[in-house]
Amino acid sequence: MGSIKDKVAIVGMGCTKFGERWDVGYSELMVEAFRECIEDAGIEPKDIEAAWLGTQFTEVNQGVSGLPLADALHLPFIPVTHVENMCASGSESLRGASYAVAAGVYDIALAVGVEKLKDIGYGGLPDLSIGAIGKYESLFTPNVTAPGAFAMMATRYFARYGLSPEEGKMMLAKVSSKSHHNGTMCEKAHLRREAPVEVIMQAPIVAWPLGLYDCCGVSDGSAAAIVVRADMAKNFRADPVYIKALQIADSSGEELMYTDYDYTHVETTTRAAAKAYEEAGIKNAREEISMAEVHDCFSITEAVTMEDLQFSPRGKVKEDIDAGRFNLDGEQPIQTDGGLKCFGHPIGASGLRMMYEEYKQLQGKCGPRQVKNPKFGMTHNLGGFPPHCVISTFIVGH
Repeated sequence: MGSIKDKVAIVGMGCTKFGERWDVGYSELMVEAFRECIEDAGIEPKDIEAAWLGTQFTEVNQGVSGLPLADALHLPFIPVTHVENMCASGSESLRGASYAVAAGVYDIALAVGVEKLKDIGYGGLPDLSIGAIGKYESLFTPNVTAPGAFAMMATRYFARYGLSPEEGKMMLAKVSSKSHHNGTMCEKAHLRREAPVEVIMQAPIVAWPLGLYDCCGVSDGSAAAIVVRADMAKNFRADPVYIKALQIADSSGEELMYTDYDYTHVETTTRAAAKAYEEAGIKNAREEISMAEVHDCFSITEAVTMEDLQFSPRGKVKEDIDAGRFNLDGEQPIQTDGGLKCFGHPIGASGLRMMYEEYKQLQGKCGPRQVKNPKFGMTHNLGGFPPHCVISTFIVGH
């Protein structure tokens, strides 16, 4: 199997502030991220040879093409490809740009992820079989909500590993409280307030055992990256970040067809992670991955993902959470910027927002939330439900 390891480098990134951005539109969000991105890379728009746009929903009619990005950024008649892969759409745009550069087709490429969800009424507990995402009707059944599906994972996890309701709720509360603490130190996060474990435990229930603080919010945002050939990277900056692995896996659907699926792990994540580690040459993820941004759409998702990514042994993540392993001052910090929990989840932007944090961490530019001497950073997206989803697992490093 071929590998993209060390063939492509990220030399510039930009990210908007996430939140209820009523003051700007879809295009303005892209411009905001793009301006920071090209300034960071030290290039001009005319230097970009191709671009990829990751987005799910759009307030403009050209959502099925790359025209919204070309229009907003006034790019010079270059190819723009619109990609869409559920919650991995932003990561998919980075993969497309990186593969094109690795193939030698382009020297400099742009990846952008954006979403303006607040303006289209997406939020709360949408019926996933109709409305804005009705095109995914084959994946969902009526009256199924994301909180309901992941609540099933939480209750099953508690039962399988012998956690009482109180113990399980406490485990999840520590996950969210940690992220909220980190988010207070990130100026671009939507929610920047401490959330003590006691407050989280007493919050209104959305789908038991998931309460209000166990669920990520809905927000607007955009992020962007410039990628170049690795042998060119030092021409742009002294501290480029090199891509070590880009893996995306889609569920075959078999988990839904057989009764032996345990509902306490995400098989697609385990497969994608194994391929990413092979591509990057990682032998022991628990010891070698310095930090990660994972898809914490719900607190249980983050907890289970720690096991799926081999950061914790099966059934033992509670021990690592209790020991503070994933805290900012722990052995393996997770969600150093607050994660989806504090940024919200503008679907097309989240994957690149995660990479923005890893990029800045590897450059040592994260101030009070800086991880000490990171070597490898990882991002993880999950689109869909535990037994039927698309997963991205990307690794970057020095």
